[in-house]
Amino acid sequence: MQMEIDLSDPIMIPSSSSSGIFPTGSLLESLINISNEVSSMDKLPNIQLRNVSTMIRRIKLLSSLFEDLQETNIPLPPSSLLCLTELFSVIRRAKSLIHGCRDSSSLWGLIQTEFVSNMFYVLVKEMGKALDILPLSLLNLAADTREQVELVHKQAKRVDLLIDAKELEIREELVKIMACSNQKNVKNKGLIDFGKVREVFGSIGLRCLFDLDEEIVKLEAEARNQAGTGGLIVVSKINNLISLLTYSKSTIFSNKESERTKDEELKHQSAVGIRSLSDVSSSSQSFPDEFRCPISLDLMRDPVIVASGHTYDRNSIAQWINAGHHTCPKSGQRLIHMALIPNYALKSLVHQWCQDNNITLVDHSERNSSSSSKRKSREKAIDHISVIKAATESVRMTAEFLVGKLAMGSPDIQRQAAYELRLLAKTGMDNRRIISEAGAIPFLVTLLSSNDPRIQENAVTCLLNLSIFDNNKILIMAAGATDSIVKVLESGKTMEGRENAAATIYSLSMINDYKVIIGARPGAIPALVGLLREGTSAGKRDAASALFNLAVYSANKASVVDSGAVPLLIEVLMDDKAGITDDALAVLSLLLGCAEGLEEIRKSRVLVPLLIDLIRFGSAKGKENSVTLLLGLCKDGGEEVARRLLINPRSIPSLQSLSADGSLKARRKADALLRLLNRCCSQSH
Repeated sequence: MQMEIDLSDPIMIPSSSSSGIFPTGSLLESLINISNEVSSMDKLPNIQLRNVSTMIRRIKLLSSLFEDLQETNIPLPPSSLLCLTELFSVIRRAKSLIHGCRDSSSLWGLIQTEFVSNMFYVLVKEMGKALDILPLSLLNLAADTREQVELVHKQAKRVDLLIDAKELEIREELVKIMACSNQKNVKNKGLIDFGKVREVFGSIGLRCLFDLDEEIVKLEAEARNQAGTGGLIVVSKINNLISLLTYSKSTIFSNKESERTKDEELKHQSAVGIRSLSDVSSSSQSFPDEFRCPISLDLMRDPVIVASGHTYDRNSIAQWINAGHHTCPKSGQRLIHMALIPNYALKSLVHQWCQDNNITLVDHSERNSSSSSKRKSREKAIDHISVIKAATESVRMTAEFLVGKLAMGSPDIQRQAAYELRLLAKTGMDNRRIISEAGAIPFLVTLLSSNDPRIQENAVTCLLNLSIFDNNKILIMAAGATDSIVKVLESGKTMEGRENAAATIYSLSMINDYKVIIGARPGAIPALVGLLREGTSAGKRDAASALFNLAVYSANKASVVDSGAVPLLIEVLMDDKAGITDDALAVLSLLLGCAEGLEEIRKSRVLVPLLIDLIRFGSAKGKENSVTLLLGLCKDGGEEVARRLLINPRSIPSLQSLSADGSLKARRKADALLRLLNRCCSQSH
């Protein structure tokens, strides 16, 4: 549903530099830069090609969103800033994953096909979750950009794990080859089909001796990394791959080809004459001061911007933050967030300067396997901690700001703030906890009585999202929300608001004590029955689910029956478009437990043949509840229902089929009903 928001009075988080969570301009610029970097990748990896291509296409579609937002140059809603921050994290990790697939060992990537595919799957799902909180209706976007974002969002929400069947086949061949090349089984080495080896290697881009030598170097690096994390079995597998490559080199390629490749490699190395960064300090040549990290005074390999606007090398500033500092080392200004925004412009200049001076950014002093693995683990841990802190702090700042607008803002501001909190509460238990800690619940309960349809709808939907977190159920009930939610359910300004009020009652009534409290409210159950009559398919399902929860408490069953629920539930059973057959059957099965319910259900003349058809064609749960209803109707004076079953030619075969093929519960009840019908038949004879 599109929101009608007046952007002439937009919500902004006050800050000296920007909107308060991140410098908006820097964030959008970073998103555009990193999206362009990913979209313009010319050399794609030889493995995970489908996942890589799909990821690049999605990021390319999103890049138009970032460009449009930068061009509009209007203040962005807080939840959109959170979304963009999350998207930046996802795209950064996607870029790293793609580079890993391209630059790491192809053979090892092939062995880990499922694991790497799952990493892509997780990133796409996170992309979908980030887009969940993007308030598209509040953004001034071009129509085609909006369509592209909605397309990416829909695709991300229904994405499936993608594992390339061709790669699995190649891996199976590789595993067979490795089994034959096992050094402990020398006899099998003569059984290796080197034509198949060349074919497998060629399929992942290993087509010459130089490729094999590069692959061995990559595998050795991978073995060092795995050794640093204790993966002994993994290291053994990698060593087997190295042995296979070494053994295959002399067999697959002729001596002449080997010599030619080595000569070409030596010529290439001597022609380039690359020096390492560690040589720069010992040489007379110095680098520009603007490339120097203010903390370490070394050349910045990975420059990042902190909240104060100053730039540092990532490793140096991350260690500073992780040590507990919350100020900018250069200015002493307190950092309002701990996120590290890549400075791509400066990074590009550093790389260009290194390239012009034949300097590589590889530090050869860190080639020692132990120190290298420890350093990488430490940097990953620092980055991980920084990202978590920054994300949590961002949500907290946004929630506190929006709650303030709920309390003090104009109706337009309250409408937008409630909408953004609704989106923010839609994703993640941490978000729901943080929003409630910011004090949102009492203000949202107050807004339930608003005369503005959108404010009321956003408030009740936000409460619904918050109630998914169990502790928030207690806070919502403690805020006296029950009567207000019931009023929205009875006479809400919009149908969506009424339906979400029913869903909120369903969520709250998951706690047994609240079944009693809500059921005791005079208007609650009749309002749910009214929605069962008037609502959309989704609304009827919410109403039926809430009625089921409330009817679990015995004292509420008679109230549900007295409110006229039984005829409506039977009517819903016959409505294919409603699509809530199983929900309606579940409620009817519960209502059998009271005398009023049993009597009311027995009055129906259409229910018995309908239940027989559902036993034949319904879902597994539907069959269970259908046979439960028939058994309950036939017991304790239900001779009339039993006679109707006996004269129906489809009933006995349907029950016999269920007794043979149904679930355990369904089989047990079908057997009991068949025995009961058998006794009735004998008595009538």
